[in-house]
Amino acid sequence: MKRHRPHILVMIALAVVLSTGWHGALRNALTDLRFAWQSRTASGNVVVVAIDAPSIDQIGIWPWPRRLHAELLHRLEAAGAQDVAFDVDFSTPSDPASDEALVTALREVGGSTILPSFKQPTPNGGAVHINRPLKPFSNQSWPAVVNVAIESDGLVRRYPVGEKLGDAVMPSMAVVLAGQDANRRPPFLIDFGIRAASIPSVSYFDVLRGDAATLDKLRDKKIIVGATALELGDRFSVPNGKIVSGPVLQALAAESILQNRMLRWTSDVGMIIGLGLICLVMMYSWRRSAPGVRVTILVAAGAGVELAAALVQASWPLIIDTSLFHIAIIAYLTAIALDEIDFRSLLGRIAESRFHRIAMSLGDGLICTDEDHRITVWNPGASAIFGYMPTEMIGRPFETLCAEPAGGGAKAFAMRDAARQALLVPGGAVVVEFQGRRKNGETFPVEASFSGWQGTDGFQYGAILRDISVRKREAERVRYLAEHDALTGLANRNMLHASLANLIAAAERRSSDVALLVLGLDGFQQINDMLGHSAGDLVLRAVAERLRTKVDSKAVVARLSGDEFAIALDCTKAGEPIVEFAERIARAFEAPLATGARQHRVRISIGVAVYPEGGHNADDLLGNGHLALSKAKMTRRGSHVIFESAIRQELENRLTLESELALAADRGEFELFYQPQVRLVDGSLLGAEALIRWRHPARGYVSPGEFMPVVNTSSLSERIANWVMETACRQARAWELSGNSVRVAINLSPSQLESGDLAHSVAALLAETGLTPSLLELEVTEDILLHDESRVLDMFERIQQLGVRVLFDDFGTGYASLSYLKKFPLDGLKIDRSFVLDLLADSDDAAIVGSTIGLSKQLGLTVVAEGIENRATADFLVSMGCEEGQGYFFGRPMPAEAFERQFLPAELEAVSAA
Repeated sequence: MKRHRPHILVMIALAVVLSTGWHGALRNALTDLRFAWQSRTASGNVVVVAIDAPSIDQIGIWPWPRRLHAELLHRLEAAGAQDVAFDVDFSTPSDPASDEALVTALREVGGSTILPSFKQPTPNGGAVHINRPLKPFSNQSWPAVVNVAIESDGLVRRYPVGEKLGDAVMPSMAVVLAGQDANRRPPFLIDFGIRAASIPSVSYFDVLRGDAATLDKLRDKKIIVGATALELGDRFSVPNGKIVSGPVLQALAAESILQNRMLRWTSDVGMIIGLGLICLVMMYSWRRSAPGVRVTILVAAGAGVELAAALVQASWPLIIDTSLFHIAIIAYLTAIALDEIDFRSLLGRIAESRFHRIAMSLGDGLICTDEDHRITVWNPGASAIFGYMPTEMIGRPFETLCAEPAGGGAKAFAMRDAARQALLVPGGAVVVEFQGRRKNGETFPVEASFSGWQGTDGFQYGAILRDISVRKREAERVRYLAEHDALTGLANRNMLHASLANLIAAAERRSSDVALLVLGLDGFQQINDMLGHSAGDLVLRAVAERLRTKVDSKAVVARLSGDEFAIALDCTKAGEPIVEFAERIARAFEAPLATGARQHRVRISIGVAVYPEGGHNADDLLGNGHLALSKAKMTRRGSHVIFESAIRQELENRLTLESELALAADRGEFELFYQPQVRLVDGSLLGAEALIRWRHPARGYVSPGEFMPVVNTSSLSERIANWVMETACRQARAWELSGNSVRVAINLSPSQLESGDLAHSVAALLAETGLTPSLLELEVTEDILLHDESRVLDMFERIQQLGVRVLFDDFGTGYASLSYLKKFPLDGLKIDRSFVLDLLADSDDAAIVGSTIGLSKQLGLTVVAEGIENRATADFLVSMGCEEGQGYFFGRPMPAEAFERQFLPAELEAVSAA
């Protein structure tokens, strides 16, 4: 099959060319080229009388009157011209005089004139229309066809000897003019080697005007009269890129006849014989001769055949078709080229060149080795990674780049093992990691993708290498950030949860305990509010450092969120009972925390949950630890609380109570009771303290001591406090309108100061209700004054400017009461009932109350004593100088209606203090 492959290729090429008609185009191109090589001169016996542009300019716009053609005939006859052929349409009548003049001229010249007929297609695609000269004209002239065939490439090559018009065959104009007959011969090829420029041509107007020099050129000549002017459009494309007019084309055809150059194709037998000969020569010489000899034979055969065809065409009116012969030669030359080119080697070199370009431009390191694992390719990326130049590494073993393992038992990387894996893995590549060594001795992690292939020089291996030290560091950093708190560096909640799970699993196997301490900073929000979050961050870092110091490595220290931390430890490793451990951690924060130039005193509250009593898994311990912390913040700030099931129940009860309180606010279940405040000297009514009560639909009235602590620490605090103030003000205004000026005292909630501008709210409420400001009294406690001291001070100064009284409630129970008397704008203070109840029996209480009354008088403050339950206590307070008081002795808290019935219709009975 390989031996016959060239000849099969030739046959296929010939079949394709014949089936597609490409050989016709090649044949025409070769013939046209020979015309260009064999230029001939016209005989001069055929002269064109041209209807050219100068004639149109002199005579006028075409078509001309036929009397001019008649006059032209007379001029031509007088000049001695032979036959005259008109390439002009005479198929339609003109004016009668002109037509008659032409008939007369045709008759007088003796019938030597040729008039044209032609076939003309109809515009709608119907039958072909035949244009013939008018009968009077045709009776006095020779008929001739002027149609020529235009080939598929738009050129005119063939000329018909005659055409069948109707029932008769009419000769073509050139045939008639040359004196030939149309005896059913096939069309011939015009010899376009005859130069069109060599055909004599004279101007129609010059003949018509009788120019002697022009007429001398026409003697004994055959004349063709026709349009050559561009604007008349009678133009044809002919070989070698030329365009000629219709009369010139007819003249070329006539010249071809007169010069015996009516060209015809030779028989195909010669072509077939030539193809057979070249095939036999090639079959014989294909394996016996060198490719150069075969190429020489083919080129010589092609040149010889073409030269012979040119000589034949020049000497005889024959054209030899050599197109298929040349196609066969081209096919054989192609077969020789394909047979001689080593495509495998060529493709290998192309692939190698492409691989080299890719390797040199690759950003990663690329190293190739031979089958002995010695380096053969080293790209710039490898130099950037390892620091070696190509000349230093080519020929050295791949293991030169590998570092020895750090551990004694670790196995060193072996290129042989990686190569073996690459051969076994589907796809031929395996990715491994090993420790690389740079030229400077530095070791680093390398990721390498190994592959192997069969090369021209044996089996080869390649590796794409990446320095993954940065990626390793980033992965380590990501892992660290996923497990540690970014601010403090402690473990985060996720890592604490995982550590707790591990501790619990280990403790379960050993039947030991695991403790979780959840720590919360007391008052940390004030540091953020007063000093900013940057100062708060410093405090959190200092807390984290102190916890690390106190715990050492015995436990996991974590930051949960915000100001909450946690410690998880195995109780068997603590070295002390968990209670003592928690107390030691709490005492560690009695010393101030140093953060730059500042020192902060921070207390911590601790909630402790111990496995298994405090929870059976990490989630339970975390949840119960938070519950214990909440209990510690409510009851034992600065200390610890160990989780018990009762704590959960207590907090669940609180949640239930909060939900019921929200419903109570929505349903209007809260009421205000009023407890009278009197002048102690005579018992006359001065005012009333508004006290909230909750009338539960099922339980009846609920003690304020049960629900107010929950209200004051819930989101309902501000809503309920505002309701109390608004309701009390409206009630006081109602009493004022009825003629009873009763001063109403209201207990402020811390939420009212935190949420907005209390002074503005009080002013708006007074304006809305119309209450006289002196009838409103606001009672504040120490925990209210602790909030943002400067802001609270400004707020109460503006409240006093409204005319509203401000009293310090529960005086004596706090830590800094005396300093507040000096700083804040107060109108009075209320002595707490805890000092009044045992006033008669306890000398210490009497001393405190007496000192307070004396100090208040010196500061100009009103003193109100709470908790007066008998006459003796009231009398004793009067003797001490106390002016106002309230308590059960004067009246219990009661609804507004009951208060009105008891105190407003008539003056209170004087209660003598004497």
